[in-house]
Amino acid sequence: MALDSKIHIHHPDQALLGALRAKVDGKTKPLGALGKLETLALKIGVVQQTLQPQLVRPVILVFAGDHGVVAEGVTPYPQEVTYQMVLNFLGGGAAINVFARQHGIALRVVDAGVKGEFPARDGLVAAKVGQGTESFLRGPAMTYDQCAEAIRRGRELTAAEIEAGSNVLGFGEMGIGNTTSAAALMSVLCDMSPADCVGRGTGLDDAGLLRKQSVIEQALALHGRHPADPLHTLMTFGGFEIAMMVGAMLGAAEKRALLLIDGFIATTALLVAARLQPAILEYSVFAHRSGEAGHTRLLAELHAQPLLDLGMRLGEGTGAAMAYPIVQAAVGFLNEMASFESAGVSERQD
Repeated sequence: MALDSKIHIHHPDQALLGALRAKVDGKTKPLGALGKLETLALKIGVVQQTLQPQLVRPVILVFAGDHGVVAEGVTPYPQEVTYQMVLNFLGGGAAINVFARQHGIALRVVDAGVKGEFPARDGLVAAKVGQGTESFLRGPAMTYDQCAEAIRRGRELTAAEIEAGSNVLGFGEMGIGNTTSAAALMSVLCDMSPADCVGRGTGLDDAGLLRKQSVIEQALALHGRHPADPLHTLMTFGGFEIAMMVGAMLGAAEKRALLLIDGFIATTALLVAARLQPAILEYSVFAHRSGEAGHTRLLAELHAQPLLDLGMRLGEGTGAAMAYPIVQAAVGFLNEMASFESAGVSERQD
């Protein structure tokens, strides 16, 4: 299966890397003393192609969608919680609202495929592809046209944010059942057993965890594995919010913005995007290591070094919001910290 829209993400030009490294090394500190902040500063400078990067109008997009696989008993929460939590986001009462306000990040709540209809509200982006997906234990989660439409709409959303001036975008999600969908995607695309991918999600007990694993195993037996075809895999096992997030990530990297990747679900969306356009990883900052069981293995698959490890597993883009001040610090020291020369400080004598 091929993507209808012609998306091509260019590898950032590395020619500036030497000058950026010299700038970092010339700061009033021992070589490498700021650890991951130095690596992050180099990455942001290369992405923006400048020795003086800036973070402008940060935005987190939270994509919401429902999953037909919930009918198979893979979560202790009822499906209507997705709808209710979107209302909570719009009312400003969720964790992501608190963290986004704290750090001055704009928040967009995207109805990618929630079951039910929302009245028009400030902060709500109406982009619904369908009233939730089908159960992938009975057939594909969505049609090809639905999958392509979700990707297209996601791409348009981030293009609009970048057109409005944003150059750093975070990605989060809400969808009861979506850890099951993400685990199935990971299992296929990383060629891992479901047991290595599933976690407790919203709080499954041991019996529930085995049920979730069994549902994925049965679905894999039904559909087979097609790891070389990420779009077919996304159509078969994905959610509307995951597919729209794939498109949004591709669109952001296509326009050379910096991507802040949240936890397990968002990283799975990035996995799909990276199988389509590997260069996207060069624009991606991994916010944190989720407490969800499969995330550590998924990060290893992507050779990713997350900024935080707080045991969080909430989703919603909360990890991206918490990591944003670290991204600010990397840009801040690069731009504002004195050099040995400017401060009149003697450098190390070897």
